[in-house]
Amino acid sequence: QVQLVESGGGLVQAGGSLRLSCAASGRNFMSYHMAWFRQAPGKEREFVATINWSTIVTGYADSVKGRFTISRDNAKNTVYLQMNTLKPEDTAVYYCAAGRSASWATKFRLGDEYEYWGQGTQVTVSS
Repeated sequence: QVQLVESGGGLVQAGGSLRLSCAASGRNFMSYHMAWFRQAPGKEREFVATINWSTIVTGYADSVKGRFTISRDNAKNTVYLQMNTLKPEDTAVYYCAAGRSASWATKFRLGDEYEYWGQGTQVTVSS
């Protein structure tokens, strides 16, 4: 069992930056692939970024590539999402997710690949 708690959301102007954190509790954090998803009002949840257990492999949605960076500190059981050059269209609730699916390498964009989810943190980008 893994519990995930996100923090770091808030209101920021376009062009600004935020860093989201996701603190994990439970056993074997290092064995989990981690990801960030987001959901804007009236829209479906969408994949943002992912990182494997060893931090060697990362993946990003095209819409955030070059602006967002995912990282993790296994010693602190925490995963981060550094978000730079924010745009109004980045406004959403951001969710942290953890999973150990054997098909993660090819299906990491799918929410079904992740077993555990946090409660979400709101990010609002004003124009």
